[in-house]
Amino acid sequence: MAETEEVDYSLANPDTLTKYKLAGEISAKVLEQVKAACVPGALIIDVSILGDKLIEEETAKIYKGKKIAKGIAFPTAVSPNNIASHFSPLPGEPESEIALSENDVVKISLGAHIDGFGAILADTIIVGQTGEVDGRLADVFTAGWLASEAAIRSIKPGAKNWDVTDNVLAVANAFETKPLEDMLSHQQERNVVDGTKRIILNPSEGRKKGVDSIVFEEGEVWGVDVLITTGDGKVKKSETKTTIYKKTGNTYSLKLKSARSVFSDIQKRFGPFPFTTRALEEEKSSRMGIRECTQHELLIPYDVYEDKKGETVVQFFTTIALTKNGIIKISGPATPDLSKFKTDKAVTDEELLKVIAAPLKSNSKKNKKKKAKAAGADAAEPASEE
Repeated sequence: MAETEEVDYSLANPDTLTKYKLAGEISAKVLEQVKAACVPGALIIDVSILGDKLIEEETAKIYKGKKIAKGIAFPTAVSPNNIASHFSPLPGEPESEIALSENDVVKISLGAHIDGFGAILADTIIVGQTGEVDGRLADVFTAGWLASEAAIRSIKPGAKNWDVTDNVLAVANAFETKPLEDMLSHQQERNVVDGTKRIILNPSEGRKKGVDSIVFEEGEVWGVDVLITTGDGKVKKSETKTTIYKKTGNTYSLKLKSARSVFSDIQKRFGPFPFTTRALEEEKSSRMGIRECTQHELLIPYDVYEDKKGETVVQFFTTIALTKNGIIKISGPATPDLSKFKTDKAVTDEELLKVIAAPLKSNSKKNKKKKAKAAGADAAEPASEE
């Protein structure tokens, strides 16, 4: 019997990048629709449900009739103001009554995947914004965007993860803001959104020792998650119920029937990607099962984190690929009009400004043309006589 040919899922296979880009286009399209739904009076739960529904609908339109897994790579979360991340309420809970208000600063995160190739992104918007923004909000928003741009350009073959950590901190400091302490970005692969290669922001002494020094390599895909706050960077786990989880790959013989049932449902429907318990068929009856699965590390929680009341957190998440021609943004937030954010602070370090302004793509094509032109000129010159 002939051996099954092993499929190349690396970026060396053009089909891989095609699927990443398709997922990225869907994520970007859904993000814009979710942003449009973030109006004063809109319930956060309704906006979150809308985002997940749109991802499912859009991914269903492609690769029809083929046995290719597709759907949600990260469920929609809508985190306002001082809430840093992962806020995606459940029906019947007090949080399901929370509505957006004019001038709320909202982080929207979501992602689609095609055949296990995930394109996650996050953007920050100000609800109802039409005019200019000043004060601390202008400081933190500008810092967040420039720190994200610096982080993306710091991830290049041969560079180290601590280069990213240092550059993000330097940008944040220029605007008298802070990156969220101990927040991680991960290398991504097929069916993996939290690979072992990691970048840490604003590391505490305890966590810094647990993050290995790594060197970026061509062919890698990274989810670059930058969160900046007007506060001191130290956020805490919220009392808000955790609703987003992900299967770990660990094994354990579950005791409760409800746990075995819910874990089977999770394996079948969500595979290796994060999901919201809102999507479970019997959400309320599944809670005991989820608890046992979490206790024995079959699932990891994406807890809701928050800063102090009155502080503002912004987030920009971009999925990038390191290719031979430079950095490709697979998915990410739309470029904001920073001229509307009036801050009296700025990045002044010349080297850091060069990083932020650096082109994503390499000039390899231009260099090749120059080399070809030079070679043509050499060929046109008569050979010298001996």
